[in-house]
Amino acid sequence: MDFLTDEVSINGFSMKYLKFGHGKNILVIIPGLSVQSSILYPLFISKQYKLFWDDFTVYIFDRRTEVPPVYTVSDMAYDTIQVIKHLGLENICIFGASQGGMIAMEIVLQYPRLVRKLVLCSTAMRIDEERFSVINEWIKYAENNDKKSLFLSFGEKIYPKDTFEKFREALCGIAETVSDEELKRFIIIANGAKDLDITDKVSSIKCPVMLVSDNDDKVFGTEPTVEMAEIFKFNKGFEMEIYSGFGHAVYDTSPDFKKQMYRFLIK
Repeated sequence: MDFLTDEVSINGFSMKYLKFGHGKNILVIIPGLSVQSSILYPLFISKQYKLFWDDFTVYIFDRRTEVPPVYTVSDMAYDTIQVIKHLGLENICIFGASQGGMIAMEIVLQYPRLVRKLVLCSTAMRIDEERFSVINEWIKYAENNDKKSLFLSFGEKIYPKDTFEKFREALCGIAETVSDEELKRFIIIANGAKDLDITDKVSSIKCPVMLVSDNDDKVFGTEPTVEMAEIFKFNKGFEMEIYSGFGHAVYDTSPDFKKQMYRFLIK
């Protein structure tokens, strides 16, 4: 399986991305919050989306490489749009998970003509103090340079219990490889979701939307998905799926999710 990792430098910033597949349709994936970029594991990631290879060319975009002291979700969306335009991508489908879902919604709001279909998983259009509490816990660990506790909390909150226990030792090992610069970057990006509220804007999103969450989401729960469903249910082609037992990372842990997303995007 062929893949390409590359970096775009534009308008005074750089952004890395991963590209794979050879289909005529364009799928842009905006990952959720992470301490280290998922693009560091291109072979593993590209294999996860093998189903999409023939019908889609897939781009996974990281956040910008060097982040400013304050970097909001809106800023992240704006930067991603600049890179998408630079690469000449049009009429795209977007899949955004967790914070990536927030960025995906902002992309549609800022550049609605760009997006043909939207898949949102384990995300929210409004982040109040309660919904920020888990992210804030991670920020505190990062600020205290407690890498092991950060990764263990991260794994415990996003994965089902059995999956977390399976990867516990691996998470501790990865934590040891994290640099101080990566922690600082993580803190800034994590804080970018604080006080997000686009509730009064998302009704202007008119493209077909698929909402996905899990009853056992320990980061946001299902309430944000239900809130968004009340708005998006009027969109033509709207779909919603609430899983159970797969956790916040249902987009990775459910064996069915990618099949359902493929079906929604290709039809």
